[in-house]
Amino acid sequence: MGGVPVSAASRDEPIALALGAGGARGLAQIGVIEALQARGLRIVAIAGASSGALVGGACAAGKLDALRDWLLGTSRGSMLRLLDPGFGRPALFTGDRLLEKLREVVGTPRIEDLPIDFTAVAVDLMRQREVWLRRGDLWDALRASFAIPGIFTPFTLGGRELVDGGLLAPLPITATRLSGAHRLVAVDMHGWPQSPPEELPQEYDDAEGKSAPGVIGRWIGKHFGGDADGDGKPDHHIGLTETMSRSLDTMQAQIARVQLALDPPELLIRIPRDACQFYEFWRGEELIEIGRTQADKALDAAGY
Repeated sequence: MGGVPVSAASRDEPIALALGAGGARGLAQIGVIEALQARGLRIVAIAGASSGALVGGACAAGKLDALRDWLLGTSRGSMLRLLDPGFGRPALFTGDRLLEKLREVVGTPRIEDLPIDFTAVAVDLMRQREVWLRRGDLWDALRASFAIPGIFTPFTLGGRELVDGGLLAPLPITATRLSGAHRLVAVDMHGWPQSPPEELPQEYDDAEGKSAPGVIGRWIGKHFGGDADGDGKPDHHIGLTETMSRSLDTMQAQIARVQLALDPPELLIRIPRDACQFYEFWRGEELIEIGRTQADKALDAAGY
């Protein structure tokens, strides 16, 4: 945490939020926002990358409760059924079915009409630069921002091939500086693990005795290898999805550290990086509570 403590700000003073990228861990930011609002902080601007853009966009649209309620009522099986395989496409999934469902839950507003100033951060693959999406259809911007390379196909918008904003801006602090907010609250998805590295779970068994990746893992194993012996067991300690997610996490954590050093927020809230695996979006209730707890700790430490 750096800069002027949040405790120095009045409750009517405008607050900006920078919501970080982190796959399913990003759902913890729902709990963070609920904790901030419970203490009377007035959010006037939000910038988000990847899952941070999803949560931030729903909040800016006044539909965070709708998103939360849908997530809490969604099982692992129903979530997996929303992932449509991207056969012949440059990623595992197209994201079309998921996007259609999210439109039903949150609605289809335009960014410029939202009651809270909002910026979704994506990356232009060809120009290799950060893109701030501040106008147009909200879901076009969000789909571009959470297009994790290799997981969801790139999203074409305005003639540009856009992918996950977390590639270059896992914690989009700079994008919040467009607002007139006096205080910045940033949520970093790469906090210290809750468990020692040797205790972190690789995979767990569900009630049916199947490994955690379930349908995802079996589909990937069938189409992308990882079982060269054909015995149904992985040939490596971690699989394809875990390798991809850990690699992306490592890169994003390093970039986020640089961003925080260059432009520290008034309040920093950290979500443990082992809160869940990146695809476990069905663990919404647990993750939201983690976010609420971490936000309360940070606010208490700041004396607010």
